[in-house]
Amino acid sequence: MTAPIREDRVREPAYGRLAPLPPPLVALAPEAMPHAVHLRAAVALAGRFPALSGVDLSVDPGEVVVVVGPNGAGKTSLLRTCAGLLPVTSGEAVVLGCDLRLDRAAVRPRVGLLGHTAPLYAELTAAENVRFAVRAAGLASSRAEPALERLGLVGRLRRTTVERLSAGQRKRVALAALVARSPELWLLDEPHAGLDASARELLAAILCEAAAGGATVLVASHEPEVLRAQATRTVAMTGGRVTGEAPAQPAGLRLAEPTDDPLAVGGGVHVA
Repeated sequence: MTAPIREDRVREPAYGRLAPLPPPLVALAPEAMPHAVHLRAAVALAGRFPALSGVDLSVDPGEVVVVVGPNGAGKTSLLRTCAGLLPVTSGEAVVLGCDLRLDRAAVRPRVGLLGHTAPLYAELTAAENVRFAVRAAGLASSRAEPALERLGLVGRLRRTTVERLSAGQRKRVALAALVARSPELWLLDEPHAGLDASARELLAAILCEAAAGGATVLVASHEPEVLRAQATRTVAMTGGRVTGEAPAQPAGLRLAEPTDDPLAVGGGVHVA
């Protein structure tokens, strides 16, 4: 595999802020769909293991919800369940009006999931990856260019194969694909990992714009303070369940000393 491009040899442009986000793929109707995500006592399996063990969570269209909790709490499983990737075996699970127990594949074209590993093709360039994602979603390829510019993927970077990009650059390619698709539900798993300060600020702005346009955002993060200004709520998980929630304000969560309390989440974070 070719070594990543050295950052000091590629002059990256300033992150673009000219192109607005495309509209969501399907117009949202809050009166017809009171919750973008509705889970009640939901149990989801990863193989034979109950990755979610009775989750209760409702998220309205336009919300930005940050999910916190220790490793293994169920944050990633929650996102994958909402994306229709894990089977729900009991309870209620309705996402964007789709009953996941009856047809979880129906919701997949309407959501955008960004996991720990960017879903990219190493042998394709940054631009080719974004165009591929757009075409795979059945959208016009013209949506790719504004998204690439928005994430600063222009010039030599857009023509570089993904295998030669740094981890942060790959993350920006994956985010550009999401921006181009403009899903109704954004599911982001540790999206700030590998991003520099400017890219983090841009991501916050993008998520705010998406929510303002009617999309819903769920972010699993060990850094909830990064999105505190943008989030509407912070939800705490442990043991595959939601154990509490609070408005995403400084007073909503407080740091605490490590504890054996099963309701303590996030390595010493308690919901106040």
